[in-house]
Amino acid sequence: MSLRSLALPAVLLAPVYCVAVSVTSVFDRNLAYSSPFLNRPQLAHDTASLQARHLGFAKRQWFSDTQSSKDFKDEHYPTFYGGDFSNSPYIYSGGVNFTHSAFISPSPVASGDPFHNSVLLWTRAVPLGLPDQSVPVCISFKIFANPTLQGRPLDTGEAFTSYDVDFTLKIEAKNLQPDTSYWYQFADCTNPEATSPIGMTRTISSPDTPAHLVNKGKPLTLAVFSCARYQDGYFNAYGVAAHNTSADIFVHLGDYIYESLGDGMHHGSQYAKPLALKGRTPQDDHEVADQAWKAGTADSNDTTVGCSFSPSGACFTDRKLAAVRAYHEWMPIRQVDPDDKLRVWRNFQIGKLLDLTMLDTRQYDRDITDLYYNTVIDSIADEKDRSLMGTNQEAWFYDTLSASQKRGAIWRIVGQQIVFTQIDLITGFDVDAWDGYRANRNRFLDHLYDNDIANTIILSGDSHANWASDLARPNDTITYDPLTGEGAIGVEFAGTAVSSTSTFGAGILPDAANKISRNYVRDNVDLQWSEGSYRGFFTLTLNTSTAVATYYAMRNVSSANLDAFASATFIVHAGANKLSRPVAGGSVGAGVLKTQAL
Repeated sequence: MSLRSLALPAVLLAPVYCVAVSVTSVFDRNLAYSSPFLNRPQLAHDTASLQARHLGFAKRQWFSDTQSSKDFKDEHYPTFYGGDFSNSPYIYSGGVNFTHSAFISPSPVASGDPFHNSVLLWTRAVPLGLPDQSVPVCISFKIFANPTLQGRPLDTGEAFTSYDVDFTLKIEAKNLQPDTSYWYQFADCTNPEATSPIGMTRTISSPDTPAHLVNKGKPLTLAVFSCARYQDGYFNAYGVAAHNTSADIFVHLGDYIYESLGDGMHHGSQYAKPLALKGRTPQDDHEVADQAWKAGTADSNDTTVGCSFSPSGACFTDRKLAAVRAYHEWMPIRQVDPDDKLRVWRNFQIGKLLDLTMLDTRQYDRDITDLYYNTVIDSIADEKDRSLMGTNQEAWFYDTLSASQKRGAIWRIVGQQIVFTQIDLITGFDVDAWDGYRANRNRFLDHLYDNDIANTIILSGDSHANWASDLARPNDTITYDPLTGEGAIGVEFAGTAVSSTSTFGAGILPDAANKISRNYVRDNVDLQWSEGSYRGFFTLTLNTSTAVATYYAMRNVSSANLDAFASATFIVHAGANKLSRPVAGGSVGAGVLKTQAL
């Protein structure tokens, strides 16, 4: 099996519709037809029109061209559970293939955005033949509390899918218990023997669950990924995380897919679903286009005189809406709010153990970034009004951190897209990261210091390299001691790419990368570890007293394999607000520690 697309457990969120209430209800239960945006139903697929198209096809099957169909009544419409679809002339009955793509080996089931009482389930059911576009595919689902699917399902139902949403299907399973594992399966309504693989998913703890009881009293492990570019290699990191770690929740920090203008749906099908996500998936830039900000990208920008100056010839707004639509159909995620700039930032209270706060530092309200041809960004990086998040999100973020500490959560885990720590790259700063928004970074650090907010850990991606840092004010060696960590206010763990090539140099070998890393950790005060050769991911394991980050390096992404090793392990003790010393126990399997470079 190709490790580009392993079938693993998965999880996400969305609303549910009653079936057998209206003639469109079996279409409506598939949330892929819904608008990607709350309060914008006009952007949904018109399921009434789809039903009319469907009914018209049925009439053509029942009556010849010379026979009147005016007396035709839709009495056999399959909107009632338990209906026999096997003889229906207008539900596709030629068989389906549960697959995410015709191009690579499939991972045909996924789930995501778990709440404490519901979760989203996803599949793609492609007809084996070439049905008329008017003919929908009917898919059923069941979810159980046991891996053998025995007994009464906790939720079950049927829904339609069709070519309009590329035969994707997204269902919200409800009536679930907190902090519990579940198993689910899809089937062809016309042939219940034709089933998908069994998927595994889970719910999260309710917000008031005592910290020591979260995850049934076991440490909770997040697996953290970013930047999976199909052309650059196999997605072996997903397989290693599934088979060789005890990860409970998968968190992808963005660049889950890479853009392809004018071919977004085909391109999306190459990526989803390489893993069955058990968790959270924000957007970085490549879900839309390279170097995205609030009004454009490196090759598509909106201007007051139109879009003729965009190198791609496309308006950014149009491109972004198209990307959101494809993302909505292909990912088990909930709707976003168009009245708030397509807001996807939110907070998840996972018992009293942690708040998982997912930011949007890319698409929401980000001020202009480095577009390659605009060379002025470094000169304005210190402007006090520049923001990565926009005023509303920034205020919400600080309030969320304070509320988390006030409610007694032990850890504040912040998932976002780009490297936070100041890093002088010798050739200059990466102004597409937080280094291009320095006042915004200072405001965040000030909020932590001024309010004595403890146990904050930032998770970062985007850079295609590995970094571990104490959180402190940049270049502050008066109140912060980089050798002991005293004076720090938190920690950042930034991970390399799943497959995208290293920013140290494509295909760079470890020895060459370590020469660069040695300079980085020597010259940057807060940076404690740098590694730039290996592709991979990291896990973060949390309990009431410690947070342990373990980085995994893939030895080879040019073929499908599970050959990986733990390259570094870092410990953070609750209340310490710094990496435990000696950092990484004094030794790492790859990269360079600060103590090795001084």
